Amino acid sequence: MASRNITIVGAGILGLWQALTLARAGHRVSLFEASDEPFAATASRHAGAMLAPDCEAEAAPPLVRDLGYEGLALWRATYPHLENAGTLVVAAARDQPDLTRFARHTVRHATLDARAIAALEPDLEGRYERALYFADEAHMTVPHALTFLLQKSKEAEAEIRFATTWQQNQNASADLVIDCRGLAARSELPALRGVRGERLLIRTHEIKLSRPVRLLHPRHPLYVVPWTEGRFLIGATVIESEDPGPMTVRSALELLGTVYALHPAFGEAEILETGAGIRPAFPDNVPRALARGDGRHIFVNGAYRHGYLLAPVLAKAVAEHIATGATHPLIQRH
Repeated sequence: MASRNITIVGAGILGLWQALTLARAGHRVSLFEASDEPFAATASRHAGAMLAPDCEAEAAPPLVRDLGYEGLALWRATYPHLENAGTLVVAAARDQPDLTRFARHTVRHATLDARAIAALEPDLEGRYERALYFADEAHMTVPHALTFLLQKSKEAEAEIRFATTWQQNQNASADLVIDCRGLAARSELPALRGVRGERLLIRTHEIKLSRPVRLLHPRHPLYVVPWTEGRFLIGATVIESEDPGPMTVRSALELLGTVYALHPAFGEAEILETGAGIRPAFPDNVPRALARGDGRHIFVNGAYRHGYLLAPVLAKAVAEHIATGATHPLIQRH
């Protein structure tokens, strides 16, 4: 395969996977990022980073689940710090119909009784009578994972340029530009919309969890992702809004109230950080790569809730498309 000069724009989860994969394939890669500090402006830093193709199948198209299995395998082959502990889905007694519905719309799960729940998560003992356990899922601590991908891209000899705003036609020498700028690319991708997601980062040593726990609720569904050092990511609202402002009081109350309902020990946790990010999404909420007919531009965008899960799949598909012209379900002509 002939080596090419490739410019990648945007150092979020999609851009980092493109840079790492293409640099490792032998291409000369330059990654441009407008922010001064790594990950300061990317929506990727607000993610829960759960690799949960089976759970996501409850609401996502089957394509996300099927390709998500590949994404999970690529993460496992690349990132040694992945936590492969599965996902636990619970519901309060009054919300058991939601758990039944969730089970009906998903596969590859085991139904646990109270004793089995306590065996998996001792700190939840006696709180839930029934749960769904998705054993073949994983999660990660977001800052560490992003830093890992950035460092491995540098080691693969990708050139990383922060505080650099890329403009169209700026790199005349580039054989190919891969645009991963999210909503900043909407002038080229008018179908994109923004979906606001809000989350909390808290810290407590009063409760321990080994895996993400999803609490089903008819109005305020919640996920809690254990990070390192007693930290938990609490998320996330999904609001059809492009308001980039701080978290609202309403959202904070909903998240805090629901995580307290999951376990009252969270009531003593420290709030380390609140955050809101605007996720780019296509109308069907499936990320994809859009290749221009000129052969010199590819847009990789529309991460929505599936950016971490499908970023490595998109990177592999783009690399194969560059090498052989291969088609892929996530690559379309633009």
